[in-house]
Amino acid sequence: MSGLIVVLVVLAAASVVGLVMRRRQGRFRAQSSTSAVSRTQAADSSWPAAAGGVVTAAELGAPLGERATLVQFSTEFCAYCGPTRKLLAEVAGARDGVAFVEVDAARRLDLTRRLNVRTTPTVLLLAADGSIAQRASGKPSRSDVLAAVGSVLGEGVPS
Repeated sequence: MSGLIVVLVVLAAASVVGLVMRRRQGRFRAQSSTSAVSRTQAADSSWPAAAGGVVTAAELGAPLGERATLVQFSTEFCAYCGPTRKLLAEVAGARDGVAFVEVDAARRLDLTRRLNVRTTPTVLLLAADGSIAQRASGKPSRSDVLAAVGSVLGEGVPS
């Protein structure tokens, strides 16, 4: 009987954790000076000093947008990367000064590690200066992408 109770408790706990993780997938989170990237960099003195949450055009291999840049980290085997790529390209194409850049996470392990990318797709929203304003892991919704871009551009969500 006690074995059955243990199994039920483990299943209930796993279900709760799964639901919480599912709700967080694809949601943009603002980056702060105490983000995981910053904490990792602070703990590891081998990280370059300029690495603190800023991504350059040279690192991406593409120019940054004049106002913002959507950066997607993808892999060949990622199920949600194709639809996310299409969504981000559409949003960037519809907004003046917003660029879209896709990074192959497997080919750019240096950048993937530096930016603490642990799953694909991961989307970074960069401000005009290349600083990471927001990030999302998983497939984001159109409304979340529009709201995130609007907040970085200092605008409301377009209709």
